[in-house]
Amino acid sequence: MKITFLGTGTSQGIPVIGSDHPVCLSNNPKDKRLRVSVMIEWGENRYIIDCGPDFRQQMLAHQVSKINGILFTHEHNDHIIGLDDVRPFYFRQGKISVYAHPRVVSALKKRFDYVFEEKNKYPGAPEVDVIELNGEPFKLDQLEVTPVNVLHNKLQVFGFRLKDFAYITDAKTISAEEKNKIKGLKVLVINALRKEPHHSHLNLEEALAIIKELQPEKAYLTHISHLLGFHEEVEAELPENVFLAYDNLKIEI
Repeated sequence: MKITFLGTGTSQGIPVIGSDHPVCLSNNPKDKRLRVSVMIEWGENRYIIDCGPDFRQQMLAHQVSKINGILFTHEHNDHIIGLDDVRPFYFRQGKISVYAHPRVVSALKKRFDYVFEEKNKYPGAPEVDVIELNGEPFKLDQLEVTPVNVLHNKLQVFGFRLKDFAYITDAKTISAEEKNKIKGLKVLVINALRKEPHHSHLNLEEALAIIKELQPEKAYLTHISHLLGFHEEVEAELPENVFLAYDNLKIEI
């Protein structure tokens, strides 16, 4: 299984528009972060988790010509607003499979009503095949995927476990029951917004505490804001099995 980090930034990305923060002015490519998303590949399968406003740019950067589907964690703009850019895939492949909580499906139908329109559908609009997730394990091809419920302040968000890999973003709290679903991992990806506490995101200290509790072989931090600091400086402070993810990083499990 190969995982490509398409974007590792928070909702504004880095650099933030108009910001003179030192991290936003950095020339290090690892300090430049598109909105958060990953691509997961195994065999002939290629799935994307979340498609935000940088989805088109990310697909072009990695020369992606086909996807099997998109898994949505939740309905916030930086995770869904690139849905319209599935059109080139739809024109070549037909309907694109999307996997999401029923609440997220409702949000998609509201924001992208023309995609879901059944009568008098605009001929240039994409079509999607919706698979609603209820929290129970499901299969992509023959690979079982386990949804993991986390809370983004009070909003339910799905993380996903695929074999020995789990991806968690926009979490603030994870219950003991849900933590049991993500034990025994080779790789855990989890959000760490900044060093200061935040009302709806894990900060660095909280993310490291969860990693220490779950004890994956390796962990990668994502959904990072400029306030976390310079990539090289922060990574030098991390435990030896914890790393800052960065855009275009590829790992294999």
